[in-house]
Amino acid sequence: MTRLAWFGVLLTRVIVCVRGEFLQPPPSLTLRAYADEESRLPCQFKAQDKESVVQVTWYREKNSGVKEQIITRHMTEGVQEFPGFAGRVRFESADPIKDSTLLILTTKESDHASYTCHISTYPSGNFERSILLAVWRLPISSLDPVVLEEGQTKRLAATCRAVGLPLPRLSWDTNITGTSQNRTSEDGVVTSNFLLRPLRDMDGSRLDCLVWHPALESPRRLRNTLVVHFPPDAVVAGYDRSWLVDKTGVELKCEGGGNPRPHNFTWTRKGRGLPEGVNVEGNRLIFTRPLNKTDEGVYQCEARNTVGFVRAEVNVEIPVTSETAQITDPINNLLIITVGAAAGVLVVVMVIIIILVNRHHRHKNKKLKRELTERREEINNLSRQTSMRRLNSFSTDTRIQTEDCALIRLDSVLKNSSLLTLEESLMLFEQREALRDGDFDSLGRPAIYPACHSERGSGRRRETEAERTERRRRVESFLKNSTLSMEQDPRVDQSPPPLSVSLAPLREGTMEKEEWGQREGVTEGEEGDCTPGSYEISEALANHFHYSNGNLLPKPHANAIILHPHGQII
Repeated sequence: MTRLAWFGVLLTRVIVCVRGEFLQPPPSLTLRAYADEESRLPCQFKAQDKESVVQVTWYREKNSGVKEQIITRHMTEGVQEFPGFAGRVRFESADPIKDSTLLILTTKESDHASYTCHISTYPSGNFERSILLAVWRLPISSLDPVVLEEGQTKRLAATCRAVGLPLPRLSWDTNITGTSQNRTSEDGVVTSNFLLRPLRDMDGSRLDCLVWHPALESPRRLRNTLVVHFPPDAVVAGYDRSWLVDKTGVELKCEGGGNPRPHNFTWTRKGRGLPEGVNVEGNRLIFTRPLNKTDEGVYQCEARNTVGFVRAEVNVEIPVTSETAQITDPINNLLIITVGAAAGVLVVVMVIIIILVNRHHRHKNKKLKRELTERREEINNLSRQTSMRRLNSFSTDTRIQTEDCALIRLDSVLKNSSLLTLEESLMLFEQREALRDGDFDSLGRPAIYPACHSERGSGRRRETEAERTERRRRVESFLKNSTLSMEQDPRVDQSPPPLSVSLAPLREGTMEKEEWGQREGVTEGEEGDCTPGSYEISEALANHFHYSNGNLLPKPHANAIILHPHGQII
């Protein structure tokens, strides 16, 4: 190499050594900045001797290749901020000529670009150093759970969302069987949905969302617990089959599961209402008094939540202890004795009442029987007296016979009627006396005259009330005397007649004619005919006729001849 060549190389090295240099940033520097935070772009140039920095300028260049001036510092004109960056940027140092570091006070996503620090010196010229600024946004994430109900079809269980720069990635951390669906919107929002078929046993299971991003050292976990609502599951607790009569401080508790927890409890007793002396406090049924035998039964608890309700029951049995039995036995025995004594007294009273009523009826029956016998004897005596008068006063006058026939019929009625009262007998006597004369004999008996009542009736005067009373007294005296005379006469038959006669014809004052063989009130041995020799006719009738069903029928005889009352031969 010639001397001239060595001189040129040495001159070049001297020129390089005297030029200034950047202390920072290093070449090809890439910085990471976060949106909405402050970003620092370093730039520091060291000038050599006899070299001075005239101006410092920062430029921004995006992917389009267009440079934008951000801020500049001239050694004589000062600092100048360009539009679009005013108020957002400034130099870090008070002397930008010595330290030209740039600060972006609020970094935006649009600040993601290449920044150049331009240094103008004299007499060396211009120097530049570029920095690549990557603006990141920390992911913003959220998780929206969904409340499910048991029995629903497959549906959304939770939604996870995140937004950031660069775009985050989402995933699910759970042991529940389901599927996820991810999508990204135009505004840079990443969404992930998790779907499943809700079941009761899934309630409370983990369903976390994981957010992955380069700015995060580890994924961000959004914790979530799956919520599945289902009807309550109630159980009645508190009864341990050791409840006894007189036990205190006992209660029943309705323990119900379900989601949400049951908020309404209802206590009932099957077949009847709750006993007295119990309080219901929420899911508790408290007995505020000692137990007794009547507290037994099937107790039901109904637990209800927003999804549904369920019933639970328990059969409560309360046996009687030996001590209780010893206490209650005397009481029961006393009660039994009292009831038995009352029943015995009631039976005795009823027996006494029955005996008294029976004796009363017996006495009354005897009295009635005695009166009936006396009346029957009076009637028989009257009939006997009439027969005697009829035999002693025989007359061939047909008018007298007609009157006597009526009297005999009346006597026959009086004799054969066992149902006549004293008043009826007196009435019959009055009717009979109306057929006769109003005089009486010395014994008080009605006098018997051969004259007919129909012949004297028109000329007889009307009797006064005093005479009627006196005649009635005499008739009663006659009845009494007749009764005495009949009792003393052994020939008079005291047996009651077998037939009865109707009083209707006699009360009307008429005697109805009866056909032969059909008359009532005629006994065997006696007839009501008014012909002379009636006694003999009565004997003839007794020998040749008999009674059948109240009818007088001829006795069977080969040569018997029956005469009709009107004189015709039958």
